[in-house]
Amino acid sequence: MRVIRNNPEAVAAPVGSYSHAVRVETGDAAWIHIAGQVAIGTDGDLVGIGDMRAQTEQVFENLRAILEANGASFADVVKITTYVTTLEDLGGMREVRARYLGDDLPASTAVQIVALVLPDALIEVDAVAVVPA
Repeated sequence: MRVIRNNPEAVAAPVGSYSHAVRVETGDAAWIHIAGQVAIGTDGDLVGIGDMRAQTEQVFENLRAILEANGASFADVVKITTYVTTLEDLGGMREVRARYLGDDLPASTAVQIVALVLPDALIEVDAVAVVPA
């Protein structure tokens, strides 16, 4: 087994002590565990304050960049967890999410929470993907 921790340059560097992704290679499969992503742009600033759709778009762009840096795509995602601070514009969040996930949907959990690490963040999403090693 081999464990590779990485922080792709296509997303802002993590603030704090964590890795954006941990790739675990076992036999013929590689499991990619992606840390929760909030709507931080490449400049390190929160995108779309007060706008669930804009934040969801940035979150999924971050996920896409991390997946691609690990040789994966949304088609390889097997589990996704979404945390939201509000249920307002849940439909907008789902529309954006559907564009990225396509028709082969992963197992999914969505949870409303009181707050995220950034006070103006409305959504955070983490994911697990599996690709051939």
